[in-house]
Parts: sequence; structure tokens; C-alpha cells
Amino acid sequence: MAGSTQWFAVRKALPQDRMMLLTVLSFLLPVLVWCLFSYAPFIWHPKVEITEPGGVSWFKAGMLVDRQVFSEQSLEARQSGVSLPEGDLANPVYLPAPHEVASAFYTAFTTEPKRKSEQWLHESLWHSITIIFWGFALSSLVGLPIGILCGTYAAVSKLNEPFIEFFRYLPAPAFGALAVAILGIHDGPKIAIIFIGTFFQQVLIVANTTRKLDMALLEASLTLGAKNLQLLFRVVIPGILPDLFRDQRILLGWAWTYLIVAELIGTSSGITWFITQQARYKNFDNVFAAIIMIGIIGLLSDLILSQLGKRLFSWDKAQAKS
Repeated sequence: MAGSTQWFAVRKALPQDRMMLLTVLSFLLPVLVWCLFSYAPFIWHPKVEITEPGGVSWFKAGMLVDRQVFSEQSLEARQSGVSLPEGDLANPVYLPAPHEVASAFYTAFTTEPKRKSEQWLHESLWHSITIIFWGFALSSLVGLPIGILCGTYAAVSKLNEPFIEFFRYLPAPAFGALAVAILGIHDGPKIAIIFIGTFFQQVLIVANTTRKLDMALLEASLTLGAKNLQLLFRVVIPGILPDLFRDQRILLGWAWTYLIVAELIGTSSGITWFITQQARYKNFDNVFAAIIMIGIIGLLSDLILSQLGKRLFSWDKAQAKS
């Protein structure tokens, strides 16, 4: 009983070794499920991979067929007195095994594109990172000041937030055709979709964070004679910086979720282009590898920002725990 209490103590930090164990398990458990589906034939293997066609003329070695079709053809071959086909239980082509995806992490970078005009994987990844960077940078450049002002001054809030509350429910991809018409077919509309997808949420989140600043700090500053601009730049902004930094980390992850949709607008490019091309060639191991790469890049960037936040705001307890 005491052990379970230690594991599930309300709002109490776990020991470092338990935190590390749970972190590792959070990744291992999904991989374990994936391995079970890939390597355990009795769980989910609806196909049969032909190893020996036997007397079935249209069977070819390496072909995937439904188990029912394989059973029917085997029965017909037995009744006809010809050699029986042979095969192993397998998953559909769109569910590669973990070892195939692990191999694709290397081969995807070393395999030359089929056409000279196509990009290598590392070039596609870099292009996607630049789209995310510019879309989110522009969103923050405009959204942060507006959000801080909305959270500080009621007049600015009432002037902006009602419309922003309305606009944030409009799906960003719906503006794709308009963005192409205005900005062309290349990177402009993609950056615009990232901007639209994060800007309106950013204003509201930053405004809410600004409102959480302790009123005692504001009242003490006013008592000491602080003017409006002094209050804003010397009290409000320094007071919310740790929470503001944490908000930006969350919103950056939001920007990554719009990447695939954004890169489909206009000319297909970046990692989205790579994924669609590999799916067209039925190289689903490369598709899985590319999707996982996006997650790894996002996670690494978040970890880097987390460590940076701990150094910049060492006094903030919430930052230290994140």
C-alpha cells in the first residue's frame, strides 16, 4: 500500500530513478505493441507472403495475398492434383516491422532520388525545418506583443480577443487556396498556414498567461510610482517570461502538427513530398521512418528548449520540473 502511495502521491515529484524508468517505458510500451503485431503471427497477420507458388499460375514469390484467398487456391490446387503453394503469415505492406523501419533510417538518407530533380531526404527535412521556423517566428513576432497587451490592458483585450476567439475556430487549411492565390505556389502559402494555425491560439494563450501575473506585483509597482510603459517593460514582461517561454515550447509543437497540411499546399515539398513519394512507390518503411524523424526532431528541439529554459530561468520552480 505504501509503495502505491509513493507512485501516485498527488503533485509530488517522483525519485529520479522512477522518473527515468517511466520515461523509458513510455517509449518501450508502444514499440512492444508494434513488435507483437509484427512478429507474433497469432495476433494480426491477415496476409500470406508467397514463398513457393506451387501449381497456382498467378502466384509469384514475395506476393502478399489474403489468407482466405491463399486457402481457396490451396484447396483448388489439392483438388487439381498440382503442387500446393507455400507461404508465411504476414502483415499488409503498409505495416512494416520495426527492424525494416530501423533499416530505413539509414537507407532513406543514402538512397539516391529516382529523378535528378528530386531532393535527398536531408534536403527535404531541412526545407521543412525552414518552413516551421519562418511560420512560427512571424507568428511569435506579431502574436507575442498582442497577447501581452491583451493580458495587460482590458481595452486592448476587448478590441482584439472577441474576433480572435471567432477566428481561431476556422481551420487553417481552409485558407490554402487563398494563400496560393496571394502568395504563389512555393513556400509563401506554406508559411502562411503555419502562421494562421499558431497565431490566434498564441495570442489567447499569451494573454491568459499575462493575466496570471500576481496582482500584488502590479499594485506595489503602481504604489511606487510606476507609469504604464514602466509597468509593462519592468514588471509585466519580466514577471511572465518563464511562463511565456514554456508557452512557446508548447506552441512550437502545435506548429509541427500543421506541417504536413501546409506542405501539401501549392507545390508539394519538404518531408511531406518525401512521404507522399515513398507511399506512391509503396516504400512504407521509408514512410514510417520519415514520420518518426519528424517526431524525433520535434522532441529534440523541445528538450533543447527545456534545458535552455532551466538555464535562463533557474529561479522558476515550474521551469525546473519541465
